Amino acid sequence: MTAKAPRQADLHPVLGHVFARPALLAEALTHPSAKVGGCGYERLEFLGDRVLGLIVADMLLAAFPAEDEGALAKRFAALVRREALARVGGEIDLGRYVTISKGEEESGGRSNPTLLADATEAVLGALYLDGGLAAAGAFVRRRWTAMMETAETPPEDAKTRLQEWAQGTAKPLPDYTTVGVEGPPHSPTFAVEARVEGLPAVTAKGPSKRAAEQAAAAALLSKLADKTRHADKTGHADKKSAGQ
Repeated sequence: MTAKAPRQADLHPVLGHVFARPALLAEALTHPSAKVGGCGYERLEFLGDRVLGLIVADMLLAAFPAEDEGALAKRFAALVRREALARVGGEIDLGRYVTISKGEEESGGRSNPTLLADATEAVLGALYLDGGLAAAGAFVRRRWTAMMETAETPPEDAKTRLQEWAQGTAKPLPDYTTVGVEGPPHSPTFAVEARVEGLPAVTAKGPSKRAAEQAAAAALLSKLADKTRHADKTGHADKKSAGQ
């Protein structure tokens, strides 16, 4: 049994495109739990991921002509990650329009960040197939430009900073291990243990493996900062004692 959503045609003004083939939008808004004899949104999600990547890369090249490939790559990663997709899906209330199973809806599936991210990617794929890059690009530019302009410098996540520290000190790369998964299938919580030579291991949790890994890396960076501050204070005290 599936839960019916509002009329999907009501999304046309939000998307800035009237679908000549409404079946594409319907497919993009069908959760895997509700597909019957056809496709859910997984195939369009696969396409939408590539469409988003191309458009965002084009936006970045135009917006930051003086930045090198490394800086652009950091900006790119922040803009195409699932958190950014879920944010856009939430802003346009996309979850209301997704057809999902009754059980999925009763367990809060419509507001699940994973569903919002997946459906947003699928809608981008549908926009591309129905209206080409012009339709998909117009939507992405409206919804992603503010995020792109918010970061004055290329964002650098905790995992990247921890990896760069390890490489800069000739240590092995950090290791991340999933040590547990809790909660219902539609909204799991992952526990990840992070290890890097020279620091005690830490475990952190998040709504996805990526989020848990980022949280664990941030915790290790915090321990590194504490260790550095302690060393600085100890060194300062030793110098003071030697001078007396």
